Amino acid sequence: MESVGIFGIIIGGLARFWPVWIALVVLIACVVKWKRKLGLLGHLFDSMIGIAGVLICCFWLFTAIFADIIAPLDPRVQVSIMKNAIPGAVNPETGMVFLLGGDQLARDVFSRMVYGARIVLTIAPAATLIALLVGITLGLPAGYFGRRVDQVLSFLANLVLAFPVILLFYLLVTPGIMETAIPYAMAGVLFLVPIVFFCTLFYTRFTARPEKLYPYLAVTLILGSWIYAGLVFDADPLGIVSIEPNELNIFVAVVFASSPGVFRIVRGLAMDIKTRDYVAAAQTRGERPWYIMLWEMLPNARGPLIVDTCLRIGYTTILLGTLGFFGLGMGPESPDWGTAIKDGSQVAQLRLYFWQGLTPALALMSLVLGLNLLADSMREQSLKD
Repeated sequence: MESVGIFGIIIGGLARFWPVWIALVVLIACVVKWKRKLGLLGHLFDSMIGIAGVLICCFWLFTAIFADIIAPLDPRVQVSIMKNAIPGAVNPETGMVFLLGGDQLARDVFSRMVYGARIVLTIAPAATLIALLVGITLGLPAGYFGRRVDQVLSFLANLVLAFPVILLFYLLVTPGIMETAIPYAMAGVLFLVPIVFFCTLFYTRFTARPEKLYPYLAVTLILGSWIYAGLVFDADPLGIVSIEPNELNIFVAVVFASSPGVFRIVRGLAMDIKTRDYVAAAQTRGERPWYIMLWEMLPNARGPLIVDTCLRIGYTTILLGTLGFFGLGMGPESPDWGTAIKDGSQVAQLRLYFWQGLTPALALMSLVLGLNLLADSMREQSLKD
């Protein structure tokens, strides 16, 4: 079987990513032109660590967005003649180059890597965002009110944290549990938190201004109900918002396991911030507790929370890969990186066809590295502020 060689692989790979290069050039041009107006994003380009973190993360983000253009084949398509093909092998029937070879089921490794980025960058940031909102919603009152409220909420958080993470995920994602109503019940509760959070946020801010309050609440309830119905009940009439059952279970498991960690960070920040003078001034003005928590305390806790969010997306990415490696992630045909690493890490495959497991492992490693660099840069910026 013919092969294009190492230089052909490099040139072909660079060419396949042409939408990503264009998007990165546009991003850099916008940052250079409007750097002072971009706030935190502009400041990230003041250091090499920040630049590297942004570029790596945006590379994979744009790869996920343009996966349909970049990948030459569907990740599940099998081309029998290309089974275990070496990187750069040319399909003699069509002339198509398998840049990163074929796997044991004759699927294009390059296409599976590209589509794997879409799965990871859909689940990890979304699950982290939901976990962040759950942690904020419970952590703020625990730190602000203290006493019984703090004791009850801290006990529940510590109860979840007491379980070993892998065992907890095994219990939540195991096939026996996935077939029950437990994941959907948990999703119904967890996905309700963002709707309640934003309704409370707008209500406390615009109570005396109904001309702004009602439109905000209407938009929140309509969009929230639409997304909620699509995710929890798979009842989106437009078919835009939907999620596979196994993806829903993993999503719920990640949110459930990550929320207590966010809760403890927010609780600690709230206990510190509530002693500040501006909080006492708001209490003197007669502001309500939830207004003080959401509009006085939360904005002043954004620095540590942004840094933690970046790190937590990286942890979630590793966690998704771990679940896929142990066979607890997506379905066996899914192109997610964890499943691809598992498929390529078998003894025979790893010894003879190492690129099948090495490719998704390097992709996962690079994304986590970019997120860690981004978090480090944000931490340095928050210390300056």
